[in-house]
Amino acid sequence: MRILFLNNFYYLRGGSERVLLEEMRMLQEAEHEVAIFTRSYPRNQYAPYEPFFPAAIQRDKYGFSLTGLRTIKEMIYSTSARQGLRRLLEEFKPDLVHAHNIYGGLSTSVLDALKEKNTPTVMTLHDLKLLCPSYLMLNHGRVCERCKGNKFYHAVLTRCHKDSTIASAVYAAESYFSHIYRKYSSVQQFIAPSMFLLNKHREFGFGAGRFVHITNPVDLNGIAASRHAGKYLFYFGRISREKGIRSLITTYKRLKTNLPLSIAGDGPDREAVEKMVMQEQQKENIKFTGYLASAPLGKAIDSAKAVILPSECYENAPMAILESFSRGKPVIGARIGGIPEMIDDGVNGYLFEPGDTADLQKKLELFLALPDNRVLEMGKAARNKIEREYSAGSHYDRLVQVYQKALVKA
Repeated sequence: MRILFLNNFYYLRGGSERVLLEEMRMLQEAEHEVAIFTRSYPRNQYAPYEPFFPAAIQRDKYGFSLTGLRTIKEMIYSTSARQGLRRLLEEFKPDLVHAHNIYGGLSTSVLDALKEKNTPTVMTLHDLKLLCPSYLMLNHGRVCERCKGNKFYHAVLTRCHKDSTIASAVYAAESYFSHIYRKYSSVQQFIAPSMFLLNKHREFGFGAGRFVHITNPVDLNGIAASRHAGKYLFYFGRISREKGIRSLITTYKRLKTNLPLSIAGDGPDREAVEKMVMQEQQKENIKFTGYLASAPLGKAIDSAKAVILPSECYENAPMAILESFSRGKPVIGARIGGIPEMIDDGVNGYLFEPGDTADLQKKLELFLALPDNRVLEMGKAARNKIEREYSAGSHYDRLVQVYQKALVKA
């Protein structure tokens, strides 16, 4: 089978790119012919069809200058992406196209190019963009569903995207454009990595028949489960208000434990959170490591007693849980979004109510009271779940089934 992937980026930028790259790898190993269509960013991996790619855009550059208006136009509907994809379709002649994140970059213009050629198309949903202009159903750090019923103007009224009227208006305009002109109608199958995401789209009016649940894949090659209980609590990821970092630190200072807390990552709230720690004189027990690349992050997870995911936003299927489970580490996570589907309370971690510091404290105290052999048992259960439900082989089998269904529907 000849499969063309679409994504705004072709380098390891986040969890969605990790899934994209893993799917391309497993399909190539199964002797399918695979290609990518993306924008031309300097950090992209080598791609043989790069001459067809549209130029990079700076999606955070908004304004009423000529450059700013061109960027806005490209984000809402990119004629350069549509033209480039038309040429690539003629050259590569795919049997099927698999889209990942295309909005705000390649834009839905590429779906028009595929519709012209009657190309079977599937799309993996990594967030809530089809329902919410700002992707995450977040309004200044709080869960928000004001745009339900395609009332995207609420994004502008509340300036929910980056607290910017212009940015919020651009994303609202993109959502209205896609809705009014039914830009996603040509997608045969949508892949939802969590049942939460699937059900949320159904709740907002999308037909159930076009959605299928497939968990994200984990490549376990070269990754062994840790054999020791660990020596600190660990958070890694984006440091921003909706991720619950402040709630985690507030809870940690109440714990009667000598076990340190390590925080890896970066984000808009990092400076404020570090100041919060210093003011509360907990500096000696809380360590900020900054961003960790893949190998150092793996070592940091191996040395942790547990990973904490205190999110206060609708998470889809966090890669942080998969990475932790693959290394045999329990996860203590908030009961929100797709997290409860992944953590079996009391088996491979614990669940607590999001934003509830008393409940988080209760679960942390329960966990810290466990003997090391029980912690290792929980870690083993976490690894077993990954092998059973998230293996690359299982993902490949289900993915091919979706492809075959899309080919029949086209």
